[in-house]
Amino acid sequence: QVQLVESGGGLVQAGGSLRLSCAASGIIFGITAMGWYRQAPGKQRELVAAIPSTGVANYADSVKGRFSISRDNAKNTVYLQMNSLKPEDTAVYYCNAQTHRSYWGQGTQVTVSS
Repeated sequence: QVQLVESGGGLVQAGGSLRLSCAASGIIFGITAMGWYRQAPGKQRELVAAIPSTGVANYADSVKGRFSISRDNAKNTVYLQMNSLKPEDTAVYYCNAQTHRSYWGQGTQVTVSS
């Protein structure tokens, strides 16, 4: 089992920045990739960014150049730095960890006001 605890969401004005954190605990040695997804009201959950244990991160086209994902393996934590936020980035953001199955955090609300 893997437990994921997210933090860092909140309310920010358009153009502002937020940094999300996700700390993993439990059976973490089997994690092959971690990432962030988001779900806006009335929409499906979508990938924002993901980073494998080794390799290059990938991003949704809508966030490229504005968001950056990073991973601190020593702290078992993944971060999502979000800059130049837009109202359309408003959503609940979920941390995800992949082993032989998928694990999810509880979600953290990000609200961007215009």
